[in-house]
Amino acid sequence: MKINSIFRISALLAVLALAATAFAKPVSKTISITQTAKVGTVSLDAGSYRFVIDGNKATVEKDGHKIAESTGRWEDRDSKSQYDSVLLGADGHVQEVRFSGKNRVFVFSE
Repeated sequence: MKINSIFRISALLAVLALAATAFAKPVSKTISITQTAKVGTVSLDAGSYRFVIDGNKATVEKDGHKIAESTGRWEDRDSKSQYDSVLLGADGHVQEVRFSGKNRVFVFSE
């Protein structure tokens, strides 16, 4: 009987954890990029772009139009970011998006 109760509680906790991620709101921030960057195969000129991150999918918008899309994952950092910003790799690809006051960053898969 005791093992059956433990199994039920474990199953309930797993379902609640999955449900919590399903109801998470997308993160959306407008971030200025000061140099040419790439998301996937799309080249972004310097300017302001809206990054919309929903789960593991990131969409880049300009003037209300979707211009790029990619996938990634959330990672925790030791310290909070001071600004909303993007980190570019040596090849100009956006590697991660950082959010002001948060220690979570979105890391692109590319």
